[in-house]
Amino acid sequence: MDVRLVIKQRLEELGLGQRELAGAAEVTESYISQLLTGKKLPPEPSRSNIYDKIGKFLKLPSSRLSKLADHQRKEVLKRSLEDPPKPLFGEVRELILSKSAPEKQEQLRVIFEKQPFGELERLVTQKLLDVVKKIAKKELQSEKWLRSVARLSGKSYEAMRVGILEFLDTDVFNISAESCASFLDPLVESWDIDLATFGMEIVLNQRLVPGYAKKFEFVEKEVDHREQEPGLKKFLKDLPATGGATQEEIEFLKKLTFKGKRPTPLYYYRELQNLRDPLHFDDASVPTMRKRRDAGDANKKAQIDSRKKAIRQWAWNSSASQTNNKS
Repeated sequence: MDVRLVIKQRLEELGLGQRELAGAAEVTESYISQLLTGKKLPPEPSRSNIYDKIGKFLKLPSSRLSKLADHQRKEVLKRSLEDPPKPLFGEVRELILSKSAPEKQEQLRVIFEKQPFGELERLVTQKLLDVVKKIAKKELQSEKWLRSVARLSGKSYEAMRVGILEFLDTDVFNISAESCASFLDPLVESWDIDLATFGMEIVLNQRLVPGYAKKFEFVEKEVDHREQEPGLKKFLKDLPATGGATQEEIEFLKKLTFKGKRPTPLYYYRELQNLRDPLHFDDASVPTMRKRRDAGDANKKAQIDSRKKAIRQWAWNSSASQTNNKS
């Protein structure tokens, strides 16, 4: 059954009207009217709390309304995928270009206008939408935030709630000039893109969004297919030798490379001790690995003697193990 039919039927049973429902849902009466007449698609359940408010007002399970709305949206989406994507509205393109870095606007305009809705324009629009949608969804429950955005957009609080519900449902192929004016314009201060790497930087309105700079990078990285050295495997299995090595220290040891050589477990033991020795690091530097600072010369001497003893013991154990294997 269609979700709008369920709502209309329940309104009749309770003797209620669209105005009362709009008040309970904190949206405009016009929005409810368009929703119930099928002029607007039911909002996405996971992005909106409207079904909780409607369900509570109509004394219906909100889960029932959400499931019906989700099914209806999937059917509409299935039909829409059969049609080719449409280009952006001219106003949308102009707004997005106006927010770009001034020195790149003409270059970007030339690229955008080569195709009705080319790859770069889709990439930029999608990323701007993703960022602003994330903020809008997070702040949907904040009346103070909604009223602040409403003032900047010249709308009422109820109209802004309607706008945000519609905006959360929009996608890169169906974004409207109205959504841009209500959200992209007040929330996005500027954006820039590196045309060589396609890394983007988006600066948001700091009056509305704390932590207002966002960076997105597309970086190519080599996949590390190196196998772990046999000596390192043996070393890591020897718990007394590792001395409680941290994950950061182990990662450092794994990154060591050798050409034509196969280091022994003893090598990794010594490397770990060198890494931990404060004498090997400049006090003015900021080391990435853990340092162990000693109280005085006496402690340092005791530490060195202990290491020498451990190395001798290690060498003796290794020699004894080889002798046993030969016999």
